[in-house]
Amino acid sequence: MSSLTRRGFVGATALAGAAAVTHPAAAAAATAPARAGTAETATAVRPGGPQYADLARGVNQRWVGTPDLIALPRTTEQVVDAVQRALDSGKRIAVRGGGHCFENFVGSEDIRVVIDLSAMNAITYDTRRRAVSVGAGARLGDVNEQLFKRWGVALPGGSCPTVGVGGHVSGGGYGPLNRTLGLTVDHLYAVEVVVVDTSGTAHAVVASRDDKGALRELWWAHTGGGGGTFGVVTRFFFRSSGAEGVSPERALPAPPSELLVGTVVWPWQDLDQGSFVRLLKNYSSWHVAHNTPGDPEADLYSHLAVFHRSGGAVALNVQLSAWAGDPERRLDAFLAAMGRGVGAQARTTDRQRLPWLMATQWSGFADRPTGKRIKGKSAYHRTAFDDAQAAALHRHLTRSDYEHSGSGLLIAPYGGQVNAVAPDATALAHRDSALMLMYVSEWTAAADDSRRTGFLRELYEDVYAATGGAPAPGRSTAGAYVNYADTDLKDPRRNRSGVSWQELYFGSNYARLSGVKGHWDPRDVFRHALSVEPAKPRRSPR
Repeated sequence: MSSLTRRGFVGATALAGAAAVTHPAAAAAATAPARAGTAETATAVRPGGPQYADLARGVNQRWVGTPDLIALPRTTEQVVDAVQRALDSGKRIAVRGGGHCFENFVGSEDIRVVIDLSAMNAITYDTRRRAVSVGAGARLGDVNEQLFKRWGVALPGGSCPTVGVGGHVSGGGYGPLNRTLGLTVDHLYAVEVVVVDTSGTAHAVVASRDDKGALRELWWAHTGGGGGTFGVVTRFFFRSSGAEGVSPERALPAPPSELLVGTVVWPWQDLDQGSFVRLLKNYSSWHVAHNTPGDPEADLYSHLAVFHRSGGAVALNVQLSAWAGDPERRLDAFLAAMGRGVGAQARTTDRQRLPWLMATQWSGFADRPTGKRIKGKSAYHRTAFDDAQAAALHRHLTRSDYEHSGSGLLIAPYGGQVNAVAPDATALAHRDSALMLMYVSEWTAAADDSRRTGFLRELYEDVYAATGGAPAPGRSTAGAYVNYADTDLKDPRRNRSGVSWQELYFGSNYARLSGVKGHWDPRDVFRHALSVEPAKPRRSPR
């Protein structure tokens, strides 16, 4: 993956698909509670089978599992059956969708059954719910294409087309349309989830934002509580709040019909510490200044890729609506603001107008990582970089004792319409942030694991040295993004902020998430290193 186009990995945990629904009666039948023993079993892949080597791993090549069984269901009933069989045999379960997880949630040695729901990727319209149904095994590229070609609508999802919907949505979901349309979960109407009750029985339920009580809480938990925690999501139903009518064309918003995209680079050889710090501050200050809902520049989205100087350049990739004002003038003004006081001359490497669907495949944002070993970290920023943070970045990205172009930082804008939603309206609490930061290192040789992960840890902990090596909630930073999973935040040697990993990822919403977990997964069947822990039942007073 080019260091100029990194973006959009998500945790692969909650997952996939459904049968086509085109009639109210069919919709009711297709979403009736499913229980074990009601359908044929899922396709089973075992060690030695031709598919095993591929299905035992995801995108991140650091983690290759050794499960006894990989189940590939095609229906919700088969998911229920696969979960029940694993429970009855006493085998630990994990679920995989797109497979982009940074951490070892699916490949660890104690996982004996993997439920791979990539075959459950149907995208249909549910007339009963007036919502678009998307199997959680679908990938973002497929969702973009099907929603737009069939109905002219879009979801504000991520820019990496191979990312699975399951983990992406469950963790909140953001991307190039988030500043105008909000997060992906802001359009989530309902989820179908396979859960396990106190008796150890698996069954499927559908929970929506129109429900009350425990069902609504289950829906809410899937709006940022992370995947692999509450059950196995088999389908997502999307309908924007306030959407009217009974057709898919009115269920979701339409994207811009055309985008102006562009890439400029600043060669590292032209950047000293002062010019680098100025560029970083220009970029972050501009987005802080244009962070409110309805800002006239809200349709402008960008990635600033600052990776080790051995990669040759700092790159800025930008898109904005080609129909909002004078796009060429607006892009020129933005680039001028980025370069003000930097001194080094930016070089344009790409500038063109693209229809929306083609723009979702533009190399400036779209990413298809293959054969890489990956370590990632994240941070939400409320304010522009301060001098110490910017200097720490420069110090590590110009180190002469380390040369690897795949290590660094990708900065993306947050805010805009994201900030129009209260932090407790969805499970994703960090709504008031202006920037989303993904720290990442990618490499191919296992022998480099320690070197690559060590560099990224040193970089990250130096940037946040003032808050104990983590982006603790405060004036400048707000926490971390659960879809960029990082178990270092559980390690007191790495996270010395005094803030728990739960608060870093979920803010003040964690206690509520823990209550949902205790109700819907009381046996803690669905768990991994960063999953929500179930609330302990209260003892009755004597």
